[in-house]
Amino acid sequence: MLVVDDTPENLELIFNLLRPHYRVLLANDGRTGLRMACQEPRPDLILLDIMMPELDGYDVCRQLKADPATAKIPVIFLTARSQIEDEEKGFGSGCVDYITKPISPPILQARIATQLALKTTSDQLRHYNEHLVAEVERRTREVQMVQDVTIMAMASMAETRDNETGMHIRRTQHYVRTLAEHLRRQPRFAAILNDEFIDILFKSAPLHDIGKVGIPDAILLKPGRLDVAEFEIMKHHTRLGMETIAAAERLLNVPSSFLEVARQIAYGHHEKWDGNGYPEGLAGEAIPLPARLMAVADVYDALISKRIYKEAFPHDQAVAMIQAGSGSHFDPTVVEAFNAKSETFRTIAQRFQDE
Repeated sequence: MLVVDDTPENLELIFNLLRPHYRVLLANDGRTGLRMACQEPRPDLILLDIMMPELDGYDVCRQLKADPATAKIPVIFLTARSQIEDEEKGFGSGCVDYITKPISPPILQARIATQLALKTTSDQLRHYNEHLVAEVERRTREVQMVQDVTIMAMASMAETRDNETGMHIRRTQHYVRTLAEHLRRQPRFAAILNDEFIDILFKSAPLHDIGKVGIPDAILLKPGRLDVAEFEIMKHHTRLGMETIAAAERLLNVPSSFLEVARQIAYGHHEKWDGNGYPEGLAGEAIPLPARLMAVADVYDALISKRIYKEAFPHDQAVAMIQAGSGSHFDPTVVEAFNAKSETFRTIAQRFQDE
């Protein structure tokens, strides 16, 4: 218990009343009271006079409530000021009770006990809520980790069947995020490409070729280029991927931004800006933005990666080929972002090299 009063007689009176029940600290002015309130262990309750020199009780109470370290400490005014406006000002400054002098010891003890009981309950509730929030955050992180690992496992299953590696998944994830973070600087993309959406893009990108699990091995693992008929079957992986993710959406039965973006990427990342892509032959901005970002990311990675039917292209040559596809294969705005961040692409490719 901290008692703040500039009159020695009042301090002695309150000290003698409270000493049998509480550990009592005394301060003979407002500034000393503020300093003592911040010391550990902090008081559980403060009894505060109003009429004090330099810093009156109202100012002391307001400063206590403005400081997060002392804001939760209940303050009871003990004062000779008995006017209604004085009491209103006291409650306005943040006190929990207002007792006028001369003090009735039983009433003072009862009101102190009431405020301490309220504080104990409030502290317990706050600690419980803090524990609950921490537990929810822990379990949310756990669920997200399981989700991320599951996504990577599913995507890796598709990639390894195509003689590719999990590093392709990692690289394309980071390529897509790099493009999105650059494009968000433009006013027309700022609203959609917020932190949450970019995080969804990053997490859903690995599922871009999930439909390959439905392509026959004779085509998927062919040690050479596909003929026309085989390529038609290979192109079907976009529809298989879309149908798989759409089925998951129906099972979930509630809207999911993650699954929606994953479906757009899986189905649309082989569409071309000029309408000559597949599976729908969409053109321009009819192609969803996530798919347009993945188109550049996926083609760049295919160009710099060695395949059974080709050698890896050097970074500079791959950049030139992406630039040449601007306005035909790729969204020109996305290619501009790629040009600006091509060195970041090179760094990502080096960081996540195939083993």
